[in-house]
Amino acid sequence: MSAPTTEIPGYTAGTWVIDGSHSDVTFTVRHLGVSKVRGRFDQVETTIVTGENIADSTVNATIRTASIDTNNDQRDEHVRGADFLDVDQFPTMTFTSTGIRADDGDFFIDGELTLHGVTKQVTLTAELGGFGDGMTPGSKVLGVSASTEISRTDFGVGASVPAAVLGDKVKIELDIEAGLQA
Repeated sequence: MSAPTTEIPGYTAGTWVIDGSHSDVTFTVRHLGVSKVRGRFDQVETTIVTGENIADSTVNATIRTASIDTNNDQRDEHVRGADFLDVDQFPTMTFTSTGIRADDGDFFIDGELTLHGVTKQVTLTAELGGFGDGMTPGSKVLGVSASTEISRTDFGVGASVPAAVLGDKVKIELDIEAGLQA
């Protein structure tokens, strides 16, 4: 079921590029089964193309894996290494949408996530923050938040690390602000 764009106030078709200073790509994973470790990726490139109908829209993102930041330099270096992200061999992770669906006001972005050389289908549950005026006269912005949960071992990340030490499920959250391109 696709949502008519007329039901989305301010909906604007066009190409949008992420504003990195007003966006976050974060993750959470369990540590030792009792606590959560949070982190973020600081280098993200995202292009969103909104179609005349939201179902005709696309999302493409590239994340530099070496830009991981868990607020602990020693841990970050370990996660960048061969035991986990292996950023020398796999410098990016990518997401390419294959479809956008709306159902009773909820939005779902289906796509292919490539991480650590493995590509899997994932679905992001999205919340459209809206469309509005930017900070400079005549500029337009859109906001969207999305989340998903993946299995790190399905992607070969930390495959030798037992789930009792580091949880297998990784929650990924995105808060994106993007500007309309001329």
